[in-house]
Formats: sequence, C-alpha cells, structure tokens
Amino acid sequence: MAMTVRRLIYLDHHATTPVDPAVLSAMLPYFSDRFGNPSSRQHVFGREAERAVTEGRTLVAALVGAQAEEIVFTSGATESDNLAVRGAARSLAGRGRHVVTSTIEHPAVLEPCRSLEREGFEVTRVEVEPTGLVDPERLAAALRADTVLVSVMAANNEVGTIQPVGEIGSICRERGIVFHCDAVQALGRVPVDVEAGRVDLMSLSAHKMYGPKGVGALYVRRDRKPRLRLEPQAQGGGQEKGLRSGTLNVPGIVGFGEAARLAGDALASGEPQRLRALRDRLLAGLRARIDGVVLNGAAEPRLPGNLHVSIARAEAETLILSLGGGIAISSGAACAEAGGKGSHVLRALGLPDERVYTALRFGLGRYNDAEEIDIVVEELAAAVKEARARAGAASS
Repeated sequence: MAMTVRRLIYLDHHATTPVDPAVLSAMLPYFSDRFGNPSSRQHVFGREAERAVTEGRTLVAALVGAQAEEIVFTSGATESDNLAVRGAARSLAGRGRHVVTSTIEHPAVLEPCRSLEREGFEVTRVEVEPTGLVDPERLAAALRADTVLVSVMAANNEVGTIQPVGEIGSICRERGIVFHCDAVQALGRVPVDVEAGRVDLMSLSAHKMYGPKGVGALYVRRDRKPRLRLEPQAQGGGQEKGLRSGTLNVPGIVGFGEAARLAGDALASGEPQRLRALRDRLLAGLRARIDGVVLNGAAEPRLPGNLHVSIARAEAETLILSLGGGIAISSGAACAEAGGKGSHVLRALGLPDERVYTALRFGLGRYNDAEEIDIVVEELAAAVKEARARAGAASS
C-alpha cells in the first residue's frame, strides 16, 4: 500500500491558484465599507469604486505592457475568449469569413470557433509539432486572402509549451490580420508583452495568478489601423465602453490588480527560476524512482512550473485515486472529454493510447517547496509500484 500522506500538497496550479493573502486584504473593504457602484459617479461611494477600478485597470495593463484604456474587464477567461473570437470574427465578416487557430487551443477558443462555423465561417485548425509547438511557417501557409482572425495561445494549459507568439504576431501584422492570444496560463508565470508579441487581442484571468475567481480581462489594441471594433457578446448598460455590459465586479478587479502587481514583483525577483529548479527536481526524482517516465511536450520553451509526463504501465486515474486526494495533481487525459477519447491536446501531439491514459500534469506554484517535491516523488513511486503489482496479478 502507498504511504499515508501527512501533508496536503497542491500541485494543480494550472487549474487554479490560492488567493494571495495580500490580494484578499486589498479586496475585503470593497465588499462592505467601499461597496459603491463605479457607474454611480454622482456620489462619493460610486467615485471611490470608480477610482479602485481605474487603479486595478492600470495595474493589469502594466503587467502586459498595455495602456489602461485597452483593458476590458470580464467575468473570466472564457468570456474574454468568446468576446475576442466571436466578437472580432463577426465584426470583420464583411472583409472575410476565414479564421485560423491551432488544434491545442483551450475549449473556450475551440467552441466559439465551432459556433462560427455554424454561422458560415470557415475555420482552419493548424496541426502542431509533436512537441506541442505551433510552426509559424505552417500557420502562415494556412492564411488566405479572406482570413480575418488568428487565435493562438501563449502557453498550453496541459503540456506547458510556450508558443512563438512574436513570430506569429509579426506574420499577422504584415498581412493585416487580427491576432488574438489566450495568455491565461502564461500571465504571471513568464513575461507577457502585447507589443513584443504584436498582439491585437489578449485574454487574461486573475485566478491563475493568485487572484480571485470570476474576473478576467481582454486587452484590445487601440492604435490598430483600421481600428478594431468588436461585436459585444453581452449588452445592457453599456459598461466597458459598450464592449461588456454589466455592473463591474469591483472587489474582483481590485484583487486582479493587486495580483498583477505581485506577479510583476515575483517575475523580477526570480520566481520563475525557483519554480524551474523545483520542476527539474521533480522530474529527476520521478525518473530515479520510476522506470518508464516520459516527458510530454517540449522540454523548452515551457512554463517553469509545468511538468507533464506519462508513466508506463500505470493508469493516471488509478494513481491519482491511490494518493487519496492528499496530493493534488491532475490527469493529462480528461476522459470525460470528447466521449472518452482523452485529452484533445495529447491527441493533437500524436500520442498513442498508452501515453494518453497514463499522463499526469503537475503545476507547481508560489508556495511549493523542495520538501513537498520529495514527498510527491516518494508517494507517487509507491503508488506506481502498487498499481503495477495489481495489474500484474490481474493478468496472471
């Protein structure tokens, strides 16, 4: 039997992150004492809330090298992706009805693309390399005279591969094509810059970078010519310059801003290097204790806290269950997805069933340390040994 975990260990930071205490502290007054609606500018309560929103907008913009007025707040990354993909494609339909994306995008991009196809758009899904990288030349070859939008993520949420955003952005800029980038997994983990990436639209989220759930943003470039006008996906009170109606989530925006400030500090202080060292320690430990550990996705460029491996002869779901919930990791094969066919990302990498259903994703974060990594190695090694023994007994 696997050892009993004496310490809860969270290694699922790609799913969500804990709210940083400083973020929570900044948010709390806006639930009670400073509860005004930022649209109610005729009194002090509303003006105080408006100032808080402006500060949050400025801090989020600074983290990605944008101007504050280019940030549109939403309820999260899914809404941001929908506003970007459907909003841009529909508004540009007079120029063309062709959209290009990759096969490993998040469902929040792939599903809106499918809805566009039902409306008569054509969508080309560019295949990726076995490493999970989008080849800019292959993407360029998929572009047509009627292509109006390209959507490629900054970093993959499963295998952690960091895409050549700058190269893709340059290709799009040269051809006058709108470039959308889902930067949710990259934000706060590696430097993200809308100018360096030549990005026109960028989706952001607070809860993947130690901020609150339920708040996100979409960067919309202002100086683009011709000017980019999105078709709103939510209509009503005209908030966020009409792009996203609805009362603003003031506490969430305050928290998003503080999380952005802390993320900038962490990037400058060497947090990515610390996480990379822990990630490498984890991989080395697993390979030393378990045979048949294979890395999925490119070793580099990769998010510093991401490790995605397949472990031969050990089904991922079985391993996770045997850990008893004390170690939070996730299966790389989401079996509920696509009727049990497994992760669409791993399928896009061309991995066989053996690799897909034995895949594990580790997401390291701000509060993990070397002691936790060593515990995870020991626990997982014991779980693999047990799983293989059971499988051997069952087949004999």
